[in-house]
Amino acid sequence: MQPVRRRAWRSVPMQSSRLDPNPKILILGAGPAGLACAMELSRKGIASTIVERDQQIGGLAKTLRIAEGDDVFLTDIGPHRFFSKNQYLYDFIEDLLHEEWRKVPRLTRQFIDGKFFDYPVNVKQVVKNLGLWKSCRIGVDYFLARIVYGLFQKPMRTFEDYVVANFGRTLAEFSMINYTEKIWGIPVADIHPDWAKQRISGLNLWSVFKNAIGFGRKKGKGSPKSLVDEFYYPQFGTGRIYEEIGKHLRQEGATIACDSEPVVVRHDGTRITEVDVKTPDGVQTVRPERVVESVPITRFLELLDPPPPPEVRDAAAQLKWRAQVYLFLTLDKESVTKDNWIYFPSKDIPFGRTSEMKNFSADMCPPGKTSFFVEFFAFETDPIWTMTKEQVLDLVLPYFESWGFFTRQDVRQCYLMKRPHVYPVYDSRYRERLDVIKGWLDRLENLIYVGRPGRFKYTNQDHSLEMGIVASRMILEGRRYDMEPIGAENEYFEKGVIYEKRI
Repeated sequence: MQPVRRRAWRSVPMQSSRLDPNPKILILGAGPAGLACAMELSRKGIASTIVERDQQIGGLAKTLRIAEGDDVFLTDIGPHRFFSKNQYLYDFIEDLLHEEWRKVPRLTRQFIDGKFFDYPVNVKQVVKNLGLWKSCRIGVDYFLARIVYGLFQKPMRTFEDYVVANFGRTLAEFSMINYTEKIWGIPVADIHPDWAKQRISGLNLWSVFKNAIGFGRKKGKGSPKSLVDEFYYPQFGTGRIYEEIGKHLRQEGATIACDSEPVVVRHDGTRITEVDVKTPDGVQTVRPERVVESVPITRFLELLDPPPPPEVRDAAAQLKWRAQVYLFLTLDKESVTKDNWIYFPSKDIPFGRTSEMKNFSADMCPPGKTSFFVEFFAFETDPIWTMTKEQVLDLVLPYFESWGFFTRQDVRQCYLMKRPHVYPVYDSRYRERLDVIKGWLDRLENLIYVGRPGRFKYTNQDHSLEMGIVASRMILEGRRYDMEPIGAENEYFEKGVIYEKRI
């Protein structure tokens, strides 16, 4: 399989960073949303100019290739799985990847107090692991919560309200409240209920119980998976989607300028007129007809000349981002667990999630080896942000050794990565601040802002792809579409449709 892996990951030669001074479409950021927009436009004969700060396209959905001698390890930047209710997205990716696009069984668990718990919650397993008394307490608390939030209609103003109302206090504190505070670094009482409505709406203790006893599951092709137990994944990592898009775009005449970023965005109050782009060849000025931006919205506002009015700048200054630190370990070991990824809700454990890429696709590791990806949620002021890879390895090893996952002797190499602007923080006032920003940005008639960073919206890659496709239609049709409904379905975020491949 090694030669196949190398062929699949042969990179396309880099283009010159000389930019068209008058591009029809300028796309800032080569993540899923920006690339999907460019791909759709190319199918209509419109070539885009794409500017990407990193050396590799794909944004947070890129796949890294790490060679250790003759051994090659592939890893996503955290676990990426694909499911959607949009058949067009499945067809979009299948047309790119063909036989590389494969269905994978899902196993996701939480590790709490030395025991594994399925995620989402498996009622039978909870009863077995926690015992009858605590399990009964979960049921009683849920009943009381339904009285308070249902019968007496106590308003759900925070994330804490939402999860207590839908799961009861005991179960909410068991895994949801502590893990959520671990992700965001702020109390759940200060987290907006939009986070719960977007991620777990439609999921509650009653729906989980019905799922456990077999009610509410629809069978058959294209049926919704209320608790997704399989997903699609590319054979050589999720970044293959974006590598193939990049290959297609270059063949169709698009310009992809990596190691490049906007440094000034000029406007006249109604249109963007010029963008200065810093490239390896120096700063170049371009005058695009349309701009599609998917860089962090707060950063984009800083680039504008003239600057936005004070109320917009003040609103942006109060939006918060959560960063991540990643430790990637290559291991002289056949396997660690069978899980795709594992959550660690306890605040006593410094990391929040791990993934084993081999369990997404066997081709992500050499035969007889495996890898382990460890994620930390952080602010850039936290101590973990400045640690060396050796310090981070020393921090995590005692946990994995005590649990029997692996030992120091199993570790071949470790690699440390850091990413700012990963999670937009949904604090209690984020929406009103974001409304001020969007209300002003929408005055720039040739600007479309998309993607998780561009819209300050925590979405999965399928929703970012969908935003890019909608952006292309806005350009092609000369009209505006409302992007707010994308990724905001009023149901559990992991519901999706697992479509069969076309014949």
